[in-house]
Amino acid sequence: MNQTPLQLLACASALVLAACAATPPTSASRTEAAVFTAVTSSVHRDGDDLLSGGLGLDGLRGMTAPAFADAQAPSAAELRRRALWSSWRGIADLRPQGGYGTLYGSLAAVPGREFQAFATVPGARHPHRVMLQLPDTFDAERRCVVVTASSGSRGIYGAIAVAGAWGLPQGCAVAYTDKGAGSDYFDLDAGMGVGVDGRVAGRDQLLAFDPGDAAPATGIAFKHAHSGDNPEADWGRHVRQAGEFALAMLNDALPDAARFTFDNTRFIAVGISNGGGAVLRAAEDGDWLDAVVAGEPNVQIDAPGARALYDYTTEAALLMPCALAALDGLPQSPLSALATTMRAPRCAALRKAGVLEGDDTATQARSALAALQGAGWTDEAIRAAALSVDFDLYRAVAVTYASAYGRFAAGAHPCGYTFAAQNPDFSPRATTAAERAGWWSDASGIPPGAGVGIIDPQLAPPDLTGAGLACLRALWTGDGGDARRVRAGVQQLASAPPRAGLPVVLVHGRDDGLIPIAFTSTPYASAARAAGRDVRLWEVRNAQHFDGFLALPDYAARYVPLLPYVYAALDRVQAHLDGQDALPADAVIDTRPGGTLDASALAIPTR
Repeated sequence: MNQTPLQLLACASALVLAACAATPPTSASRTEAAVFTAVTSSVHRDGDDLLSGGLGLDGLRGMTAPAFADAQAPSAAELRRRALWSSWRGIADLRPQGGYGTLYGSLAAVPGREFQAFATVPGARHPHRVMLQLPDTFDAERRCVVVTASSGSRGIYGAIAVAGAWGLPQGCAVAYTDKGAGSDYFDLDAGMGVGVDGRVAGRDQLLAFDPGDAAPATGIAFKHAHSGDNPEADWGRHVRQAGEFALAMLNDALPDAARFTFDNTRFIAVGISNGGGAVLRAAEDGDWLDAVVAGEPNVQIDAPGARALYDYTTEAALLMPCALAALDGLPQSPLSALATTMRAPRCAALRKAGVLEGDDTATQARSALAALQGAGWTDEAIRAAALSVDFDLYRAVAVTYASAYGRFAAGAHPCGYTFAAQNPDFSPRATTAAERAGWWSDASGIPPGAGVGIIDPQLAPPDLTGAGLACLRALWTGDGGDARRVRAGVQQLASAPPRAGLPVVLVHGRDDGLIPIAFTSTPYASAARAAGRDVRLWEVRNAQHFDGFLALPDYAARYVPLLPYVYAALDRVQAHLDGQDALPADAVIDTRPGGTLDASALAIPTR
C-alpha cells in the first residue's frame, strides 16, 4: 500500500452513474482451471536482466527515473525498465546505510526469460496480470517456484523487491500477479488504456482494463477502483492462477523435462502488505502450497481484536490529524509542516460534529487520541501514522477501496470523488500523451501520483478534506444503501485459517501505522493457532510500514527496514522444507535504528 505524496486538491463536480453489483464467487468456482490470454515472452540477458532490467543497485539508487527516448511513445523495453526502477524504489530501502546488497539481499544480474499474460477468475469482468520470471539457472531437477502478489495496488512488478530478489538469485522461478489492481489506468477523455506490453492503446486493441461505454466522458478510471469486481475478494484465486501460469509456462519452456505439476514442484508463497494478505488467502486452499511467508499483511479475520481495513483506515483519516496534535517529537517528513496546519481545523470540525470533547485544540486532540487508543491503536502505531497523515495515505486508500468494495463504476462514487490530471490550481484537466505513456511504469495503482489526482467535490476550508472523509466514514457506520453495499463488499474479504499442516510465518512491524499489527497479524495468528494451524509470528520493534520511506532522514533515524526479516523468514522456511532446521519460533525482535545497519542492528533470529 505504498503511495506517492498527496497534493491539496480543488473542487470539481462529480458525475454519478448507476452501478450494479456482481455476484460474489462461489467456493466451487475456486477450483476451476485458469485460462490465459495474450501470452507473451521475452528474453533478458546481456545488460537487461530479470531483477533490475540491467540497472543494478547503483542504477536503482538513481534519483531520476530511466528516461524514454520518446516521452509520448516509449518502447515496451523502456517501460519495463522504468517499472522495475519504480517498483524497487517504492518498496525497498536502498540507501547505502540500509545494508541492501551487503547485509542482506543481492542485485547481481539474473539473466533469463519472462512470460506475461492476462488471467480471469470465474465471474470476474476484468483480467488480472500474471507473469513468470524463469532464470537461466533454474534447475528442473530442483523444482522451486516462488509465487507472489504485488504490494499495495502496484503493477505486475510490484513484488520484485520481495519475491524476485529472494527467489531469482538462487535459481527459483518466480510467479507474479497484480491481483486485479495495478497501474492499468484508462483515459476517459482520450478513450485510451494500457495494452499487454504496457504501452498506451485505443479500444480497438486488447486492453488490460476498459471501464466500458457507460463510463463518463472525462477523467481517469483505474482497475482497482472501477472494475466492478471487488478484486480483494479474489486475492487467493489470483495467487493460485499465478501458480497455474507458472506450471503452464515451465512446461512450454522446458519441454524435455518431466511435466511440472503442483505435486512435483515446490511452491513458496510470499508477499507484503496487500500481497501478504493475498498469499494468506491463497493459504486457505493451499494444498498446492508448501509454505507461506506474509509480511505486514492486510488480512481480515473474524477474531478478537481484528478490524477491517476500511474501518480503521476511515477512522484514522478523520481522527489521526487531530490526535497527533496531542503528541510531541513526532517523525518528520517534507510535508509535516503543511500537515501540522491542518490539525486545529480538523479538531474544531470534529468538535462541532459532536465527535470530540473540549473547547480548545489541546483538549480536542487529547479526546481524539483517547478515542484511537480506546479503539485498539497502540502508541507506536499512532506515532508512525504521522507519515500516513503527512502524505494523506488514509484518504487515498479510503476513496479507492470504497469504490472497490461497493463495486461502484467510474463516476459513481457515493461521496462524489473522481480522478483526473490537474492544472496548477488543482482543477481537473485532460491528460497529456506523455503523462499517459508513463502511467504503467510510474503509477502505484492508487491516486494521487503519476500525474493523477483525487478530485473531491466537497473540498472546502477550513478543514479542507473533512466533509469528504466524513462521507467515507459514514459508508462504514451508516445505514444507507451505499453503506450497506460497501459493508457487503467488506464481508467478502473474511479470511479463514490456512490449510492444516501448511507452514506459515508472519513478519510484522510493531510500529506499523498503516496496517497495524494489533488489527491484523496478531488476531490472525491467534485464530489460526486456535484452529490447530502451524503459524509463527515475528514482531519487529522499530519497523513501520514503508521501507522506501527510510530515505527520509528522520525516519531512518527512528526505524529499521522490514524486508530483511521477510528474507530471513524465507531462508528459515526453505531450510525447514529441506529438512535442515525447525520452523522458526515466535519472536519479538529488538532492533537498533539509526546509523549504518549491521547484523546486530537488525537482530535477525538464528532459529
